[in-house]
Amino acid sequence: MNKIRLVIADDHEVVRKGLMLVLRQEQDFEIVAEAHDGRQAVDLAARQKPDLILLDWKMPEMDGLAAAAAIRRQTPEVRTLILSGAPIEAAALDALDEGVDGFVHKDTSPADLAEAIRIVASGRSYLGPEIKQALARRARATQPTHVTLTPREMEVLQLMATAATYREIGEQLYIGEETVRSHAKSILAKLDQPNRTQAVIAAVRARLISLE
Repeated sequence: MNKIRLVIADDHEVVRKGLMLVLRQEQDFEIVAEAHDGRQAVDLAARQKPDLILLDWKMPEMDGLAAAAAIRRQTPEVRTLILSGAPIEAAALDALDEGVDGFVHKDTSPADLAEAIRIVASGRSYLGPEIKQALARRARATQPTHVTLTPREMEVLQLMATAATYREIGEQLYIGEETVRSHAKSILAKLDQPNRTQAVIAAVRARLISLE
């Protein structure tokens, strides 16, 4: 079994050790290092080349969002998952536009956290329910942007907001994976977004889809 290599970054040692204890129960996880702040996490990403770094949002020196952005610039093959214990602020939603791979709240269960890690490590994006609710609230408070998508593109876009892979989206819509990818490429172009996560965020803000 190829294990998912993880780095855990949290400035509170008790939380960090607790996360490590929980995640070590998963047979497909291997924790290769731990970091006590965002700057150390960025350094470990470059030295350890893990599959994923679990980053606390609020850390000294460099917070999780800044660390994720730095990791994306320096070692883009390393995936990042932000773990937040605070209410979701507008700044965090803005940071999602910069390309964080996943965002989950600390209230999540160990099983859901492990699943989020697997989803992000596999190359997909993950937004926890608290993030989706915050995005939905923000979308209601903004003016919709006019974007014209075909009915099929709307179906694909709605499923892009889930954890489904492009292959799984194709199976649900009875179309091929390459056709899904073609629709996704068109959706990204029409929404002027670089990847799936940002496209979903933009679609919520434009009131094209709902995450509730």
